Amino acid sequence: MKNIFRLSKAVLAFSFGLCLLPISKTYANTNPDFQVALSARTTYNQTYVSTATYYFTIAVPASATKPLQQVTLTQIQGGENIEFDAQKSSAFVGTSERAGQNLQFAIANNPSQDDSVTLQFAQPLPPGQTVTIALKPYRNPAYEGFYLFHVKAAPADQSTEGQSLGVARLQFYQNDF
Repeated sequence: MKNIFRLSKAVLAFSFGLCLLPISKTYANTNPDFQVALSARTTYNQTYVSTATYYFTIAVPASATKPLQQVTLTQIQGGENIEFDAQKSSAFVGTSERAGQNLQFAIANNPSQDDSVTLQFAQPLPPGQTVTIALKPYRNPAYEGFYLFHVKAAPADQSTEGQSLGVARLQFYQNDF
């Protein structure tokens, strides 16, 4: 009975993930003022792993009219809230496969919203840049499944409200070791 429950849970999670795949892995924004592309990945997708890094990559095309100043990631789905170690997290120009110059930033957790983390870059990132945020969780979640993060960005001109970039998806599998 336990195996049937695990199998049905896995099939349901897989089916739900297939429905979300087109919108959650990569999202292209069509607003001409602040156009971006978004992707996410993790170095380890097993539950309870304490050495993982989550990479959120944002590509701001050269045609965007405003530089990127702030990014907020809010966990909107998952079996538990993931907490990040700000001291071990980083940001850099480029992608996780081709890291470039390290970027200075401040990280802030919103006390009224513990499932949210905001990065404020010391210097605005000009259009045409690709930036990767490497967040270090204290450990991967204990529960397998899909973990979704709503990603919102704000330009250097704070007179405009931040804009939704889309939803990034990470998936974790039961660690049977």
